[in-house]
Amino acid sequence: MSDNSYQPPKVWEWKQNNGGAFANINRPVSGPTHEKTLPVGSHPLQLYSLGTPNGQKVTIMLEELLALGVTGAEYDAWLIRIGEGDQFSSGFVDVNPNSKIPALSDRSETPPLRVFESGNILLYLAEKFGHFLPKDRAARTETLNWLFWLQGSAPFLGGGFGHFFNYAPVKIEYAIDRFTMEAKRQLDVLDKQLARGRYVAGEEYTIADMAIWPWYGNVVLGNVYNAAEFLDAERYSNVLRWARDVGNRPAVKRGRMVNRTFGEQAEQLHERHHASDFDTMTEDKRQA
Repeated sequence: MSDNSYQPPKVWEWKQNNGGAFANINRPVSGPTHEKTLPVGSHPLQLYSLGTPNGQKVTIMLEELLALGVTGAEYDAWLIRIGEGDQFSSGFVDVNPNSKIPALSDRSETPPLRVFESGNILLYLAEKFGHFLPKDRAARTETLNWLFWLQGSAPFLGGGFGHFFNYAPVKIEYAIDRFTMEAKRQLDVLDKQLARGRYVAGEEYTIADMAIWPWYGNVVLGNVYNAAEFLDAERYSNVLRWARDVGNRPAVKRGRMVNRTFGEQAEQLHERHHASDFDTMTEDKRQA
């Protein structure tokens, strides 16, 4: 169905209150809106994030490193409430000028290093600690193939399909059809790749899995957008097998809880400053 009622103006102008789910935080300019210093905890790695799929990538990686006994990966995870504009504070903009979560400050370096963009944080941590990125050139290249595939594909799944299917103030058939087609094409790409091995890049669990699972794994498992049935997720049997396999890893279960502010209270750990917080500081225990 065509709709010719809207004609773009010669020069676009920002309408701040467009009715969208994120209208109060989206804006066409960068930089801070207010002065605020970020908190700093006791660990070398300071993470400023929210438990979205992009945030989960990093907390899963950190929990996997800690599960291997990498003590240098101890971290403080501070909650950034993007709905309240925390990402536009002067302190956060200093760590990530793009004002997007997650952002990491590595204070084991002098001066501290800022690391932003979730895929880059995974790569940085893998290289820093020597885990989850193969050293063999062919295997490393295949892992990075899929890491960068995710970084290019996820905006179509989240900002495209997820936005118009779940968050847009009106249901636009053309937009939903367009991004559903692309989401299903991507799931088909992933399904065919996972027919070739246990994990995305082969038989070894890598940062590619940690990057892709919070998006595509959560979608087919019905954890985001309530869209598994709509997307006919059952047809992507290899993706489902992999999603369940990765989702059952203890470090993944912990990682997806960190900085989480939605869902079951027992699965919400708003901030993480010590391993024992998973036992004592989840929202169900805090609210008891």
